[in-house]
Amino acid sequence: MTKAQRLHIVPSRFAVEHLPTATFPEDDEWIALVRAPEGLTMVREAPPWERGEVWVGFYAGAAARGPHDSGALAALVGPLADASIPVFVTSTWHADLVLVPQERQEEAIAALKSAGHEVAESSA
Repeated sequence: MTKAQRLHIVPSRFAVEHLPTATFPEDDEWIALVRAPEGLTMVREAPPWERGEVWVGFYAGAAARGPHDSGALAALVGPLADASIPVFVTSTWHADLVLVPQERQEEAIAALKSAGHEVAESSA
């Protein structure tokens, strides 16, 4: 069982886009890219005027771990799945950025806290 994680909410808001015919984005405003046979998936910072779906991010980067530490991501997405909250995840070497739809942020905080995780709700 993975121990509880200390998460913070990333101050940026994000957009997740699928570009079916692109192999690389037209600009360098992206946060994460994944190229697959069905196209390019891009995570970028959403501007304040974004009209599409906007995501908020939960990140546990202060407690660095390696890619061989099993169960850390499952400990986060499991409670969110149990609460029927959609997620989009991108990972770094040390941690995972778990995105949830902005309108489900409060529910996600409650689900994560109920599972024993700490969530710093300020952007600090």
